[in-house]
Amino acid sequence: MEELSGFFSSCWLQVIAAILASYLVSSINTSIIVTKIVMHQDIRNMGSGNAGFTNVLRCVGKGPAAITFVGDFLKGVVSVGIAMLLMLTVKTDTPDLYRGYLMYIAGLFAVVGHTFPVYYKFKGGKGVVTSFAVMLMTDWRTLVCALVIFAVVFLICHIISVCALFNFAIYTFTAFTWRYLDYCGITSAVSPLPAPTLPFVFFSAFIALLIGILVIVRHKDNIIRLRNGTEKKIHAKQ
Repeated sequence: MEELSGFFSSCWLQVIAAILASYLVSSINTSIIVTKIVMHQDIRNMGSGNAGFTNVLRCVGKGPAAITFVGDFLKGVVSVGIAMLLMLTVKTDTPDLYRGYLMYIAGLFAVVGHTFPVYYKFKGGKGVVTSFAVMLMTDWRTLVCALVIFAVVFLICHIISVCALFNFAIYTFTAFTWRYLDYCGITSAVSPLPAPTLPFVFFSAFIALLIGILVIVRHKDNIIRLRNGTEKKIHAKQ
């Protein structure tokens, strides 16, 4: 607790700035913009009604879906990147550690901004692609795990929502495991953060838990369709 209180007392201004920047940047919804340009419609009134990559792929096509994917991914990259830049303004004996804390906070609010965008009446996407970008920026090893799981599950069922649910059900576990192994010195050679502390290990796992819960809750309609056997497989428009 002393470490966390020290971080927040030293970096409270950077925390506020990172939260606001991440949320506002990620509230820009690529799927809504692209679909409006291409189809002159609101993607939230098409298909599943979700303002995200999968619904664009089903209803609009591969090209717009690719643009949506890139836009959603960049939200996470830019948001966490802003947090890294903000930490350049802080003088501390533990710059890497404090930067790590701020990066996770920015990542969380990047996903919040995507799912509840202020510019679109808080009706956005489900946060999968943006969360993958956050994984890349905070701990690339969790993204590698996620991509492997995603590929295997997709080959089995061809349903993106199932892939997402599997991934975010175990995100907390992968985040905690890698950071704890770093703390023990076992994986220090591939660690994005030199010598993480035990409080940081639990903090990173807690943020991963919050992101995982948010993404899973946003898939509530998919879960209902999966239970009813009506969830569609991917069939992109040619």
